[in-house]
Amino acid sequence: MIAIIDYGAGNLKNVKHALKLLEIDAFVTDDPDDLAQANGMILPGVGAFGEAMKRLESSGFVDTIKQEVDKGTPLLGICLGMQLLFDKSYEHGEHAGLGLIEGEIVRFSDDVKVPHMGWNQLALKQTTSLNEDVQDEDYVYFVHSYYAQATHEADILHETVYGKSFTSAVKRDHVMGIQYHPEKSSRVGMQLLKNFGEMVQ
Repeated sequence: MIAIIDYGAGNLKNVKHALKLLEIDAFVTDDPDDLAQANGMILPGVGAFGEAMKRLESSGFVDTIKQEVDKGTPLLGICLGMQLLFDKSYEHGEHAGLGLIEGEIVRFSDDVKVPHMGWNQLALKQTTSLNEDVQDEDYVYFVHSYYAQATHEADILHETVYGKSFTSAVKRDHVMGIQYHPEKSSRVGMQLLKNFGEMVQ
């Protein structure tokens, strides 16, 4: 069973619907205590980093997410949810993140159109259980103005070129994140969600 974390900043229905199509059991919760009942967690999100962290903190999710990760529960961050896994973001000031993946979130430069919106390709940096059956140069769907700079190359699953090469998916042990929207990324996105579902069973 996968817990989809509701902290008021998510595209929850789309993610839950995609999991239902894959016949993966999932539930949406705004109660941190519910995470102890789950075999895996998904942290979705759209919007601004600083406001999202405030909502996670005020709802009591920050400490509980970290506790569940320490216990070995797999965690998948999607879009803003991936960015929140990192140490900090420079979106509208400097804001601390969850600190589960080392690195920071920065804005695209002005020499490209912002936000980065639409289909773009993945460059696979390594193959793990999360991106099994995902191919190099597969297309996925993005909507974002800020991107992750992972500190350690070993944490990078995918990179994507938009003006420059940026980190578009990460994995450190059982903490994972994807910048693109799997529920909008056709076969590739559904494959990633299927892989995550199989990891937590």
